[in-house]
Amino acid sequence: MLVAPSLLSADFGNLDRDVKKVCESGADIIHVDVMDGHFVPNLTIGPPVVSAVAKSSTKPLDIHLMVQNNTFFVELFAPLKPEYISFHIEEEKHPHRLIQRIRELGIKPAIALNPHSRVEDIEYLLSELEMVLIMSVNPGFGGQKFLPAVLKKIEKLRDMRIELGLDFLIEVDGGVSDKNIDVLKDAGVDIAVSGSYIFGHKSPEEAIRSLK
Repeated sequence: MLVAPSLLSADFGNLDRDVKKVCESGADIIHVDVMDGHFVPNLTIGPPVVSAVAKSSTKPLDIHLMVQNNTFFVELFAPLKPEYISFHIEEEKHPHRLIQRIRELGIKPAIALNPHSRVEDIEYLLSELEMVLIMSVNPGFGGQKFLPAVLKKIEKLRDMRIELGLDFLIEVDGGVSDKNIDVLKDAGVDIAVSGSYIFGHKSPEEAIRSLK
């Protein structure tokens, strides 16, 4: 299990400290939520802050776009050279073209799915992806409770991966903690994104270890 602390739950007044802390505590990836106030009812951070995060981090960045106008934001964040950029299929009219563009930029392309979206809707794109991000809460805010109904969708995606002979990673984001990490692993999850559980824990190192 790879663990990706979500900066949405970090202390933005001490971001450098928090990023270095989770990197030292065993994080594999740093998950960065970019929200535009349109696709979701929240605003987060832009390239200057993410650039500072990249300088503080010893781990690769995983940028999750929750925005309208995906292409604009891909071009905006691409110079920071994150490991992954994921965009929401619900907001993209030309996903195949955008996947190709992300790969041209030297970044691993990923697609994110809201809780209500069906994995079948992206089956034709799976061979082009490095990762699929399943949202297990409604996107926009940290600290929400995990939606158990999403487990069936994760299992379906895992089965599709096996049937199609593919090796994309399955990432889950929302309400992840030591209470549900075992069922997530059994369902096929490879990367656990966790925000409030890790940053709200008395020991981020202990929290990350419990997920691993």
